[in-house]
Amino acid sequence: MEAVAAAFLFAAVVLSAVVGSPVTLTLERAFPSNDGVELSELRARDSLRHRRMLQSTNYVVDFPVKGTFDPSQVGLYYTKVKLGTPPRELYVQIDTGSDVLWVSCGSCNGCPQTSGLQIQLNYFDPGSSSTSSLISCLDRRCRSGVQTSDASCSGRNNQCTYTFQYGDGSGTSGYYVSDLMHFASIFEGTLTTNSSASVVFGCSILQTGDLTKSERAVDGIFGFGQQGMSVISQLSSQGIAPRVFSHCLKGDNSGGGVLVLGEIVEPNIVYSPLVPSQPHYNLNLQSISVNGQIVRIAPSVFATSNNRGTIVDSGTTLAYLAEEAYNPFVIAIAAVIPQSVRSVLSRGNQCYLITTSSNVDIFPQVSLNFAGGASLVLRPQDYLMQQNFIGEGSVWCIGFQKISGQSITILGDLVLKDKIFVYDLAGQRIGWANYDCSLPVNVSASAGRGRSEFVDAGELSGSSSLRDGPHMLIKTLFLALFMHITLIL
Repeated sequence: MEAVAAAFLFAAVVLSAVVGSPVTLTLERAFPSNDGVELSELRARDSLRHRRMLQSTNYVVDFPVKGTFDPSQVGLYYTKVKLGTPPRELYVQIDTGSDVLWVSCGSCNGCPQTSGLQIQLNYFDPGSSSTSSLISCLDRRCRSGVQTSDASCSGRNNQCTYTFQYGDGSGTSGYYVSDLMHFASIFEGTLTTNSSASVVFGCSILQTGDLTKSERAVDGIFGFGQQGMSVISQLSSQGIAPRVFSHCLKGDNSGGGVLVLGEIVEPNIVYSPLVPSQPHYNLNLQSISVNGQIVRIAPSVFATSNNRGTIVDSGTTLAYLAEEAYNPFVIAIAAVIPQSVRSVLSRGNQCYLITTSSNVDIFPQVSLNFAGGASLVLRPQDYLMQQNFIGEGSVWCIGFQKISGQSITILGDLVLKDKIFVYDLAGQRIGWANYDCSLPVNVSASAGRGRSEFVDAGELSGSSSLRDGPHMLIKTLFLALFMHITLIL
């Protein structure tokens, strides 16, 4: 009782200090002391309060990951999501270049039936889920999607629909549903494997182009953009996950890595602000350096406009330079490589033949210099790709490509790998740091502050429990963000 009295006294003192005069608080019991109350009623009351508490708590959310970066192997990174009641497992490619999560649904026209990835393809059936509901054009989430071109409406049936066309010419169309997404989450070192939240996602009834092919077929695409229809925006608006996510992509042939709904905490991360009012993750690239020397490229080449700018997109395998920047960049590389390196063309791509006595480290370091003084330093492996062997030498090609007639710069997996990347949507900035992505990382559920969780490629635990030894680590699954790879060679 003395502790309770002290707590009440402390509250009164604080209130007095705020308003400048004494405050009297009248306390009443929720249940009268002379009435008997069933334990079930008390549990129900506590349960309601606990749900309210959970709804206002940010968690670190993670998903499993499969696939590799190597185009000669899987060439695709994908994750598994669980949707509906009972949960149905579906494999989806994860794409930071689009917003919407969509999956193949029953009676889909053009959806592949088998996959070369050795996975069992599935489909989602809204009629078989007890928690599924269609999204109408009157729904506020549909209206929000219409504003960002992620949704459209049919006057005939008042149903919220979508049609997407991707850069490779493939496309999909369907309708929106709302249902439960089941996922693993962690808060204060405690793993919860049966967390769930209601999300809106697309039900695909038509697929075209490369989406119809079986070689690397999956059940859908997991859009990870920053618009309102993205899963991260939906979960953060419900207070389940923070409005920040991070990834660390392993660049070796084994693939893997980490992507979490949370902020990877690393002291060497540098940040550059996002260009405001853009649908994608646009940064202000100001210059490119080769071997410490600025390449002579007009700054206007990288300025953001309707058809210009620099986009960070893990859904792109290689990297693309604005056409006006490509030739100066390649010339700057050629000017500093040793004469023993022979220049060759392979299918129109600039490549180099090096002998077995040399290695790729004879190529120069490249630096992409962004607004805010943040530079993205690239090793040769971050802008070159090994293609094949000729005799006693190996062929390495410039991984940066150009699109004829286009002035857009896209930074894909070739550049992003072996680095931590933090997408701080709340702070409207992106940060990065070189990192060995096979090592553990610390993840905070609140951007720029708060307690962090310990995450690596196979384990997860609260950072406060690390002192207790390895037996305190909790096994879990992670979300590693890797995207579809299409090698243009």
